[in-house]
Formats: sequence, structure tokens, C-alpha cells
Amino acid sequence: MRIELEKRPDVSRLFSILSPFIALLLTLVCGAVMFMMLGKNPVAALYGFFVEPLMEVWSLHELAVKAAPLILIAVGLSVCYRSNNWNIGAEGQFIMGAIAGSILPVMFHEWNSPFVLPLMMLFGMLGGALFAGIPAFLKAHLNTNEILTSLMLVYVAQLFLDWLVRGPWRNPGGLNFPETRTFEASAILPEMIASGRTHWGFGFAILAAILIWFMMRYTLKGFEITVLGQSERAGRFAGFSSRKMIWFSMLLSGALAGLAGISEVSGAMQQLRPVISPGYGFTAIIVAFLGRLNPLGIVVAGLVLALTYLGGEAVQVSLEISDKVTRVFQGLLLFFVLSCDTLIHYRIRLVASKLAGSATAAATTDGAR
Repeated sequence: MRIELEKRPDVSRLFSILSPFIALLLTLVCGAVMFMMLGKNPVAALYGFFVEPLMEVWSLHELAVKAAPLILIAVGLSVCYRSNNWNIGAEGQFIMGAIAGSILPVMFHEWNSPFVLPLMMLFGMLGGALFAGIPAFLKAHLNTNEILTSLMLVYVAQLFLDWLVRGPWRNPGGLNFPETRTFEASAILPEMIASGRTHWGFGFAILAAILIWFMMRYTLKGFEITVLGQSERAGRFAGFSSRKMIWFSMLLSGALAGLAGISEVSGAMQQLRPVISPGYGFTAIIVAFLGRLNPLGIVVAGLVLALTYLGGEAVQVSLEISDKVTRVFQGLLLFFVLSCDTLIHYRIRLVASKLAGSATAAATTDGAR
């Protein structure tokens, strides 16, 4: 016996729309059970996770700061996934974008000019795109699995960042701590609103979501992405090149991840450290699917996932629980999103294998003889 998935011909449009909400509800239920098993009040824990961060103005700013990289990265990933190119290495592209964008404020820190910040953003996008170009080249020309190559490159980026901040880029006046010098004022991304820390990285995220939504909905390139993602053969018949789409989607995704990286470093951290991300590149995968690969839905999903980071930090202190609880929440959400989509769009069937069927037929024939 084997299990097969058969596509449902009569998919419920209502359940298809409600799928992410059902997944979120199931995540909350399982989260409550998890807190009960830890001996904590589940109502207080869930309140701290998803409601308390929305009650103060400063926490709303922190929510926007956390959501900015998630939205930027996930919007780029949505283009990859809709074109059937599985970029799993956005975390590495995020880091390489942060490194490339930090070249000016670290190595040329005495240069104060209005051009510093735009060049940093441009270098960040270029660094992320070039790093994403490695798995793009391997897939387009050597038919290598991009899931494996993009994921493995994450560890290359992490180790390269660690070597830089402990070695050639270490702050000479930083008392031997593994970090670069603090960026000058001309290299710091300004705040959008004077009442808090929300920097222009959040503005970049919203702008990217709108532009990608427009591209997907109203341009030929968006139609090409959709066609090649659903059927490469149909795309070739229409004159579209799957190889060019690999390059386009991976480079675009890497550029947005790189922009997220330098925006996070320039706007929130203002220096490079051995760890600059709590896993934004991986969490953005959840954001992309929770937003149904729709850039506007990704904005909402990014804010929801940012709540798990912000609320997780608060609950970790107030309830004295491990910081791994946040990762468990995010993992549960991804599991339920994928599960709900699968069960709504596909029917599970148990099919007898041909070998077993042949053996049964042979036994029946021998018995008849």
C-alpha cells in the first residue's frame, strides 16, 4: 500500500480563503496546550504573545522594525516560489547584503556624504543578488537542486560574517568585542516617525510589496512567472524561458533580502555583529506561505510573525520560559499552513502497489488451477 495525493476537482473557494486563518487558530490551540504542559497559564501566555505588544506606542514601532525584514524577504521569495524556484537561502543573502552594504561605513568611515546611505542600500541589494546568483547559476546551467545549494550557502555567509567582525573589521576601539565600529550619522537609516524607532526599512518593505503586487497582477512578467510556475512546458510553448526565469526570480529575491539585511543593520543595529538575524530569512518562508504568496497578504502575515518575535521576548522574561518557544510557534504555524492547504486542495488515497496486486492475481490464478 502507498499513499497518494489526488487533486480535488471541486476545491471550496471559502475554505481556500480561510486556510491561513484555520492554520493560525490551530497554532493557537496547540500553543495553549504547550504552555499547559510547561505549567504556565495559557491565557496569560497567548495574551503576552499576541495582544500585549499592541498596547503601547513604542511596541508598535518595535513591531514595524521586526516586520520590515520579514516582509521584504518574503515578497522576494514569493516571486521565486510562484515561478517554481525554491530559494531557501534568504538568510544567507540577508547576511551578505548586510556585509556588502557595510563596506562604506566600516572601511571608509570618515566619508560623510548624502550619497553614503543610497550607496549602502545599493551595495546591499547587489551583495544579496550576487550571493543568490550562485544557486541560480548552478541550477540554470548545471541542473543542481537550488534547495540544497541555497541552504548550504547560509552557513558560508554566517561563518564569513563571524570571521569579519572578529578579524579585519573588528572595531579597534571596541575593547576586543567582536563587532565593527558604530556607523556614523550619515550611514544610519533615518526614522520614519519621530515618536519611535520605525526606520525607512519598513517603508522599503511596503513599497516592495506594492510594486511586486502590481507586477504580478498587471504585467507580462507577472503572467510569465505564473505560467512557468504552473507548467514549464506550457511556458516554453508560449515562448518563455525557464532559465531566464531562474535568474530573474533568484536575483530579485536575493536583492530584496540584501536590502533587508543592510536596512536592519543600518536602521536598527548601526553596526555589524556576529549574529545580526534571529532567523528572519527562514521565518520569511512562513510569512510567504501564510500570505498565500500574495505580496499584500505578506504584509499582514509579516506583522503577525513579527508579533511572535516581539511577544516571545516579553513572555520569555515574564513567564521564565525558553527562547525556543518562539521557534516552536513559528514551526507549528508553517506546519499547519502547509497541512491545511494540502488537505483542502488534495484528497489522500491509499493505493495498492502493482507488485502486491500482481502477486494477489497470481495466487488467485494458481488456486483456480
